[in-house]
Amino acid sequence: MVGVNKKISAASARAHTRRARQNSSFKLPPGIFNKALGLLFVGLLALGYQAIQPPPSKICGSPDGPPVTAQRIKLKDGRHLAYREDGVPKDTAKNKFVFVHGFDCCRLDTLAKHLSREIVEELGVYVVSFDRPGYGESDPNPKRTVKSMASDIEELADQLGLGPRFYVMGYSMGGQVLWSCLKYIPHRLAGAVLIAPSINYWWTGLPANLTDGAFKQKFRNDQWAFRVVHHTPWLTYWWNTQKLFPSFSVIARKPQILSSSDKALVNSPSRQARRTYMKLVRQQGEYESLHRDMIVGYGKWEFSPVELENPFPNNQGSVHLWHGDDDLLVPVTLQRYIAQRLPWIHYHELPGVGHLFPDSPGMCDTFIKELLGKKQTSMYL
Repeated sequence: MVGVNKKISAASARAHTRRARQNSSFKLPPGIFNKALGLLFVGLLALGYQAIQPPPSKICGSPDGPPVTAQRIKLKDGRHLAYREDGVPKDTAKNKFVFVHGFDCCRLDTLAKHLSREIVEELGVYVVSFDRPGYGESDPNPKRTVKSMASDIEELADQLGLGPRFYVMGYSMGGQVLWSCLKYIPHRLAGAVLIAPSINYWWTGLPANLTDGAFKQKFRNDQWAFRVVHHTPWLTYWWNTQKLFPSFSVIARKPQILSSSDKALVNSPSRQARRTYMKLVRQQGEYESLHRDMIVGYGKWEFSPVELENPFPNNQGSVHLWHGDDDLLVPVTLQRYIAQRLPWIHYHELPGVGHLFPDSPGMCDTFIKELLGKKQTSMYL
């Protein structure tokens, strides 16, 4: 049989090659691209959720937590509150004080250690200071509110037997806490001393021009920190731990937040002594101490201090507010306005001093003498 020699055109050869290539090419299953995008989106959400979730606190006394070394009481809700006592014995004291520490501090930062022995003995002063929830050796309180702090103070006073009335003294964020005492437990107070109390820029009743002006004086990164904790508190942990932008200056302990007078006091013996126990302040974790402080202090309040009524209408006690006019942390302009709106406040403005003025020699003696000796005279210093 004779073979037949077929001729194949160039066009037919090219078409055949194209069909072969098409038949041999890899095809993705239908919808796989959309599924991949969906998985990527879910993965990013999971990573984002993980980034905003704070780690669990290391509770004092728990198997993986720090040891308990302080005296503590057990509150009605089961939490423990650590405390320290100073001054004359409680049973013989004439004037009993509860001291509330500030931001990034603990019970060991009590101003009682600055009081002279003469004042303590002459006036019979007893002072109990306590770790606010999440600080030092006090259990965290994830449900902490402005009102709950007043309840903690009242329960501490009751369990320690301070009597029907007692004095309260608070510094910085601790001073801000005293507004809640004046609001919720005024019937338990004999008097109050607010020392450079922190300001919430969103309190109702504060003039917009004053709050805007004071807010713009803050560092840009601190402005953002305040906005985050007020408007999106669930992002507080992420904001204070992320590395993309500068976080809150106070947590970072940046020196530029201090005035010249503050910087002079940083090297004082009392400030240097803090180095021996600074690790105790944040030992249970920063979220339920520092971050929770920010969320409560600069979040949404149920009331504004400028709306408060005189807790001592019959002059059976007094409220004193002390502030330095060179305070770079808490604006003096807003403090002045609050004092003007509340004529029952005894306002003391100190010229040329910053936020750390309670560490100045003799200053804490002055707080006590003014409170116990001048209950009806409003003044500026």
